Amino acid sequence: MTALSTREKLLAAARDEFAAYGIAGARVERIAKQAGVNKERLYGNFGSKEKLFEAVVSQALAEHTEAVGQPSGDLLEYVGRLFDFHRDNPQVLRLMLWEALHYGDGELPDEQTRAGHYADKVETLASTLGTEPGTRAAVTMLFLIGLAAWPSAVPQLTRTVLPESADMTQVRAQVIDLARRMLRPE
Repeated sequence: MTALSTREKLLAAARDEFAAYGIAGARVERIAKQAGVNKERLYGNFGSKEKLFEAVVSQALAEHTEAVGQPSGDLLEYVGRLFDFHRDNPQVLRLMLWEALHYGDGELPDEQTRAGHYADKVETLASTLGTEPGTRAAVTMLFLIGLAAWPSAVPQLTRTVLPESADMTQVRAQVIDLARRMLRPE
C-alpha cells in the first residue's frame, strides 16, 4: 500500500470540509490540519481555496462518471445506478449544491468541459431512445438525473415527506417506476 501524497491528503480533507461547509464556510486551517500538512502546502499545490474546491468537485464528478457510466442499454438500470450512487455518496450532491450556491448563474470554471461531457450523455441517451439528440433528449436526461438524485439531495424533505417506515429499497423501486412511465413513448 502506497502512502498518500500531500495533494491526495489535501483533496480528501478538503472534500470533507467543502461538503460540510461549502466554499465560503470551509477553512484552510481545518483542511491543512485534517490533511496533516502545513497550510502553505495547500497554496503550493492548488494556489487558492477556490482552485482546491474546483479540484475536489472535478474529482467527485470523475468518480460519479466512472461509477454510473453512460445512459445506454437498460435506462431503468441506469436510473437505479444513479439513485444508488447518490444514496451511497451524499458528499457528491452536497458539493454540487454548494457549487450551485457559490456560482449561481455565473459560469463554472470548467463549464465547457462539463457541457461536452453532458452532450455525450444526451447523445447516448437519444441513441438509446431511438431519437435525435436535442432539447427533448437533454430535458429527459436532466429529469432522469433529478428523479434519481432528489431523495438524497434533500434528505430533510425525504425524511419529512416519507413515512418513518419507508424503506429506501421501495423508494428506489418507485423512482425506477416513475422513470419507466416518463420514458414511455408517446
